[in-house]
Amino acid sequence: MAQRKNRWFTDLVRSLQCLESPVTKLMPCEAWLDDCRKAQNMLVEQIPFTEMKQWSFQEATGNLVHQSGRFFSIEGIQIHKSAERDESWEQPIIVQPEIGYLGIITQKIHGIHHFLMQAKAEPGNLGNVQLSPTLQATKSNYMQVHKGTSPLYLDYFRQADQASVWVDQLQSEQGARFLKKRNRNIIIEIPEQIKVPVYDNFCWLTLGQLVQLMRTNNLVNMDSRTVLSCLRFGDDTHELYRNELLAGFSKATQNTSLSLYISAMHQPARYLQHELISWITRLKSSYELEVNRIPLKEVRRWQKDDSIISHEQEKYFSVIAIRAQIQHREVLTWDQPMISPAQSGIIAFILKKITGVYHFLVQAKLEAGNFDIIELAPTVQCLTGNYRKGLNEYEVPFLDAVLQASPEKIMYDVMQSEEGGRFYQEENRNMVVVADDSFSDQVPENYIWMTLPQLKEFLQYNNYLNMAARSLLAAIQFE
Repeated sequence: MAQRKNRWFTDLVRSLQCLESPVTKLMPCEAWLDDCRKAQNMLVEQIPFTEMKQWSFQEATGNLVHQSGRFFSIEGIQIHKSAERDESWEQPIIVQPEIGYLGIITQKIHGIHHFLMQAKAEPGNLGNVQLSPTLQATKSNYMQVHKGTSPLYLDYFRQADQASVWVDQLQSEQGARFLKKRNRNIIIEIPEQIKVPVYDNFCWLTLGQLVQLMRTNNLVNMDSRTVLSCLRFGDDTHELYRNELLAGFSKATQNTSLSLYISAMHQPARYLQHELISWITRLKSSYELEVNRIPLKEVRRWQKDDSIISHEQEKYFSVIAIRAQIQHREVLTWDQPMISPAQSGIIAFILKKITGVYHFLVQAKLEAGNFDIIELAPTVQCLTGNYRKGLNEYEVPFLDAVLQASPEKIMYDVMQSEEGGRFYQEENRNMVVVADDSFSDQVPENYIWMTLPQLKEFLQYNNYLNMAARSLLAAIQFE
């Protein structure tokens, strides 16, 4: 097993170092994506709820459901939480108990590991087409409830043996929008001697190319980011390969998070792993989260008309209906509800050197849809509501430190989209900010300092890091 992990490590490093693949050139890739956008002939329009085909509001509950009883539904929940402050509220939420696939195929081509990515059009995408995993499918999709074709490459994942699996985890979706929703995040390796067909709108990219593309706004979709975040360099063999890793990167690159990751492997962290687990356990034991499903029509402070379900103060988000016509999909035309944001949000980690090692300021965030009360989140996570001071019900801790950071302190600053299959043109500003020495090490009880290897250690397990944290780590961990 150790030898196998060592091979993965060196293979990932070489893939990360490769920016000009003999299979796919980076600049032609961006032109190829433009061609895919033009070829999709995509049309998405908002329609009244009454015009939706195969969707309707249940008479008894007012819940918005598909006639098959599958896919997902829009229902109501009533929440009471006790954490840093007591709160109670009601809201609509997506109920989708199915576990879907988010899968990427990797294969060594000309000695370099490549990842098979899809230029996928989703009705809610900014820019129509974004780079998606090889397989991105709900259970209703791959069981063909929609009467369409089976998703491409599905059998590769269904038939994968344990020896080919690099990553296989159940990871959560957005806890503020989904009720206890999870997807299977999986990466499988196909041996070199097996020919993997490359269909229209698919291409092979190295890890280095994907990292480069994640620096472009709204190009690599959320599902790709969460799967790639599960890749890890970390085990005790790192010391043996440190020189090989760092030798492949420029001096400037060595100052970014990949170098921080390696250098932190054998340096003392602020807290030991068992102390972090104890902190999480204590918060889970002391915080309370009570969530009750209620009929959508009984949700207070939300209003419905022919075309929209929205909060009475027009904040947070709304529920709309759309009709989509997209080429190269299992079904070419369909209607569905979508979540439309009130405005863009902000997701940010603050990073600080403590005892000579860079640490991330991590938040234990309680959200209505969480499986186990809290998940580890970025320092600042504001996906709904207006996060500006004086315009929200409460002040967001550490927000000013992020928004007022000087340019030289900003390691990463890119607009990234939420998943376009459920969220309509939602994007959030993703940032990593390096704090100076004057930033206090003392933080509220629901925050803690963790190194990047410690975050990656928790990422091995289900339902520890939330979607926002995984998405942001994917974009910066290999920088």
